[in-house]
Amino acid sequence: MSQDVVDLIMSDHREVERLFETLKSDPGSRPGLTPVLTTLLTAHSRAEESDVYPAARDEAGIAEDVKHSQEEHLLADQLLAELADCDPASPAYDTALAKLVDAVTHHVEEEESTVLPGMRKGLSTERRAELGQAFLDSRAEHLGEQPDDITRDQLAQQARNIDVPTSGKSKDELAKELSEHAEDE
Repeated sequence: MSQDVVDLIMSDHREVERLFETLKSDPGSRPGLTPVLTTLLTAHSRAEESDVYPAARDEAGIAEDVKHSQEEHLLADQLLAELADCDPASPAYDTALAKLVDAVTHHVEEEESTVLPGMRKGLSTERRAELGQAFLDSRAEHLGEQPDDITRDQLAQQARNIDVPTSGKSKDELAKELSEHAEDE
């Protein structure tokens, strides 16, 4: 398996798409697979936000694409939390899942057409391998977390990724300000 961060991110995207298909087609799988989906997406997002996005922004020169992707992560966090709170057998689950699938599918399509190609072009093979290892380490550290488990430091990193000042703001203040930046497309 490639250690290139772009390949690793795309591999996660394919796994999330597979989980979405199973959750849509097999409602009986929902009680067991929903926590798998929420922990994978949360760990994936935190790993991108902490290591990958800052490098893509500062080293590959794709700051606007990173900002947009980060805003989409903010929305995905909200939608993941909604899904996690739903009874898997309820109609509300179907609605929450459809909204999450739409938002994440949109994000993946954009990220794979802007951010990831920008990283391939703007970062050396060696740097992408370094980021790949950092991505894997961070993702492993965050596996098991849910969207609501976010720390103030993680919120501050999200804020920095979209150029929102963080100084002197509490966790709740950052969370509120970031929720206002979540893109609902």
